[in-house]
Amino acid sequence: MHLKEKSNRKVKPIDCLHFINGDYRDSHNSKVFENINPATEEVLGKVAEGGKREVDEAVQAAKTALKGPWKNFTSEERSIVLRRIGDLIIDRKEELAALESMDTGKPYQMALDIDIPRSAYNFHFFADYLTSMGTEAFQQDQKALHYSIRRPVGVVGMINPWNLPLLLLTWKMAPCLAAGNTAVMKPAEWTPMTATILAEICKEAGVPDGVVNLVHGFGPNSAGAAITEHPDVDAVTFTGETKTGTAIMKAAAPTLKKLSYELGGKNPNIIFADSDLDEVIETTLKSSFMNQGEVCLCGSRIYVESSAYEDFVDKFVLKTKELKIGDPFKNETSVGAVISKEHYDKVLSYIQSARDEGGTILTGGGRPQTEKKGYYIEPTIIVGLDKDSRCVREEIFGPVVTVLPFETEEEVIEQANDTHYGLGTTIWTNDLRRAHRVAHQIEAGIIWVNTWYLRDLRTPFGGMKQSGIGREGGMHSFEFYSELSNITIKL
Repeated sequence: MHLKEKSNRKVKPIDCLHFINGDYRDSHNSKVFENINPATEEVLGKVAEGGKREVDEAVQAAKTALKGPWKNFTSEERSIVLRRIGDLIIDRKEELAALESMDTGKPYQMALDIDIPRSAYNFHFFADYLTSMGTEAFQQDQKALHYSIRRPVGVVGMINPWNLPLLLLTWKMAPCLAAGNTAVMKPAEWTPMTATILAEICKEAGVPDGVVNLVHGFGPNSAGAAITEHPDVDAVTFTGETKTGTAIMKAAAPTLKKLSYELGGKNPNIIFADSDLDEVIETTLKSSFMNQGEVCLCGSRIYVESSAYEDFVDKFVLKTKELKIGDPFKNETSVGAVISKEHYDKVLSYIQSARDEGGTILTGGGRPQTEKKGYYIEPTIIVGLDKDSRCVREEIFGPVVTVLPFETEEEVIEQANDTHYGLGTTIWTNDLRRAHRVAHQIEAGIIWVNTWYLRDLRTPFGGMKQSGIGREGGMHSFEFYSELSNITIKL
């Protein structure tokens, strides 16, 4: 599976096979589907399409591996393996970034600077964290000593999204392996290549056969459903749409699997007039259009205090028009293609909905004239919409933002919380008391003040309401990927 060339233009796409019990293999029925480059609409290669049979083999391999050599790895030995995986990701960063760009349509430079280094750091972080964590112990007067131990939860099913494929897969895989579990991963059907390479990297790093398994396929009536329904899968971690999360919950209910969800978001970006407008706009360009707006944490609902509204809008539109959209492998490109024709049509339908509902499109609104092929959409800023319009309320997951003015702190808090989602929020103000006061009233799992996408991997990550279940990061990851047992010794 190694690729021979590693410069961004020379890396060749790969055909993607399943990885089960340490070996790559085809589907039993030889079914495949095509992997399409969203930036060129060209076929990148073939992907093996798995189902119940392949998932069952992967689960059985993972279940057997729990009792094999992996069971006897000490925490220090697991830490060494995790660090080696991170090192190998860095060794192959140009190759992995190129594959990620081809699969997703995102700028190569973004994948090289953000996705791949962060993927490696996920392993490096948990390699260190694993060897420094402890558990609880309590002495009950002179009667007894109580202490806790952690053990692996078992076989973990990982169903991963297409927007940050390797970054979010490693965010799950690193703590999963750190806790001593085994895994069956299913990458999104639109982005199979880096997951396929990760399986090889894990084996090269010293992960025993059967510990890491990969089955390609789709969701309903395919590999995804087979993982969530399998009686020997002990836990499922999923990142994706809220609707899919609901379906997984129903499928997992009969076997009472542990679940960890990071679902949709319609995140507010609250800008008070006393903030540094130039700093706000620089960051808001990223929080609006990074990765073509295909980030669950993007601030797609922008609320600006009325006294700063016109100034913000004028400057924001001007800076947005400077963004370069096009070929992901050109150095100047800052916005690439969205993931697929299906998603392209969906995003454009929302823009048309904004027009129908009386919104004004200040920039963008369609396909760039410079691009004849590929699923490109211009960064789009919409004003003049009612707070109950579709584009304000529903997750678009593309390079589209709405901007609305507000008068009072109470008003913007009410509007920010008026959603079924509760993933992230950004608050911009130089008033320290206001920053704390507003942050304490926002219903979201992640709240940034005067910044965005700044993460410390020790902190809890996850959403409220329909944006997720549970938290991951640092010890919070081990709460999901391990089971606690309390041992009581009578004195």
